[in-house]
Amino acid sequence: MRPTLQTVADAVGVSRSTVSNAYGRPDQLSPELRARILATAKELGYAGPDATARSLRRGRAGAVGVLFTTTLSYAFVDPFAVLFLRGLAEAVERNGTGLLLVPLSTEDEAASVAAVQNAVVDGFCVYCVPEWHGSLEALRSRGLPVVTTEYRDDVPAGELQVGVDERAATRAAARHLLGLGHRRIALLTNDMAPKGETGPLDLAGPGDFRYFVERERVSGVAEVFAEVGVGWDDLIVVNAAANSRASGAQAAAHALDRADRPTAIVACTDLLALGAMDALAARGLTPGRDVSVTGFDDIPEAAPAGLTTVRQPAVSKGTLAGELLLDPPEDPAERRLLLPTELIVRASTGPATMRR
Repeated sequence: MRPTLQTVADAVGVSRSTVSNAYGRPDQLSPELRARILATAKELGYAGPDATARSLRRGRAGAVGVLFTTTLSYAFVDPFAVLFLRGLAEAVERNGTGLLLVPLSTEDEAASVAAVQNAVVDGFCVYCVPEWHGSLEALRSRGLPVVTTEYRDDVPAGELQVGVDERAATRAAARHLLGLGHRRIALLTNDMAPKGETGPLDLAGPGDFRYFVERERVSGVAEVFAEVGVGWDDLIVVNAAANSRASGAQAAAHALDRADRPTAIVACTDLLALGAMDALAARGLTPGRDVSVTGFDDIPEAAPAGLTTVRQPAVSKGTLAGELLLDPPEDPAERRLLLPTELIVRASTGPATMRR
């Protein structure tokens, strides 16, 4: 028999309303009692109140939840996120469905778990959530369809995925720089580690990054330069507090103001790369002549700035994610979509020998 709210209440020796409060109104309970209720629920296989069943639309919520570990405003200011969400919205609109944006905290796990459990949706799109985040267990327990935007092999068979080969994409950018004679490289990342600070990172290797996308993009660059004897310890790795142009400029300053200034900066996103170009301009340096810069995404601002970058199809990625979620193919091979990437070479990269 499927466990219910009453099953948990009987096992713990409390009322149904007390168990309900453990999920919907945790402030009404002591931390100890709430922890005991949730632990008992987990042992019994009870996933929490069915938020969808409470919908006024007879069990259909009519919405897709989009999960990401950043602030709500990020979804409206990050150019790539805006394009992705546009594609996703176009797909769900055709199905008569809406979007529910669900920002998740990396500091308050209980709040994030509650947000996932209480989201009245028919399925979830995991846009930017690391594999260690506690909300993912709550997500799986809901039993709703889920599509992720990372293409990776270490996932259960049949999981819905749409993404790009992050590592191969940055290998292409690294080989481009290698061909231009660059050997002294700075990496600009946004891994929110440690504690979202801007500054140099002292990590043992790419595997220490907390986010899959960051790990893969950094790994691609490191692998290419390792082939010519430029090891991980030879790379300058600087973290930006946020994926923004301003944070990119601040992070780039840590690399540009060194005595052994890099000849090239590889940024994990276009926003960070554009910030690096701002930092160059502030120092009277020219991208592609004094220091080369590459990005990732090919957002609309990249072309006017002359930024060399990796292009990935933002709108199509969102559209396909929505279509997979709302109409999952029966063939497991068609449930994982690998999208193409392309290195777009512009003026922000040039030969290392031209550096002044």
